[in-house]
Amino acid sequence: MEGDKGTVCVTGGTGFVASWLIKNLLQEGYAVRTTVRVDPENKRDLSFLNSLPGAAEKLKIMSADLSDPESYNAAIEGCKGVFHVATPVDFENKESEAVTERSISGALGILKACLKSKTVKRVVYTSSASTVMFNGQGVEVVDENFWTDVDFVRENLSPFMHSYMISKTLTERAALEFGTQHGLDVVTVIPSLVVGPFICPKFPGSVRSSLALVLGTSLLVLPSLYRLFNLLQRFQLQQ
Repeated sequence: MEGDKGTVCVTGGTGFVASWLIKNLLQEGYAVRTTVRVDPENKRDLSFLNSLPGAAEKLKIMSADLSDPESYNAAIEGCKGVFHVATPVDFENKESEAVTERSISGALGILKACLKSKTVKRVVYTSSASTVMFNGQGVEVVDENFWTDVDFVRENLSPFMHSYMISKTLTERAALEFGTQHGLDVVTVIPSLVVGPFICPKFPGSVRSSLALVLGTSLLVLPSLYRLFNLLQRFQLQQ
């Protein structure tokens, strides 16, 4: 399986951003390997990925888990680029430190696999606006020199998002430092709230949050809105 432009890897392929990324990469002529969490009982529905245009010829879905960084080796071997989108999330703040450790060790394991491959030319890590926003300085415009202060987050912000903010901040720092130390081209993308039509069957939390702001409701979205988004999703896939 080799696309016209070569092969790339996308981690966390069942997510909102990753699934759109896979769709666009296939359209651009790349062969794509994407990773999903291990599913021993084969209960996860991956038809939304397998039905993408070009997927039958150029998409390979492989199992990997951030808790086992070496599980990404096979998916990355021979690739020319890697998009690391997968991330552990714990919005209930039950295992903040464990999530951060898993996020960092998983990212570093992926970067080590990229070095080992000797074919990966660039790694793109999907970070978050939360890695630059929270330091108590009140600055409106930020650049590469600004980082969220994890101590400020712990002391001043609601525990609800501690785990995500801290893990994304420390993981991005670790990834960039690894790239510099080992001569690996690592770049990070810092998106804010991601909204719009979605391919994945699970209703993305960012879309739910944006609708709550528009409708003036809680973060719970009516089932009818969910059905509407599913219809939009099917229409988009047919284009």
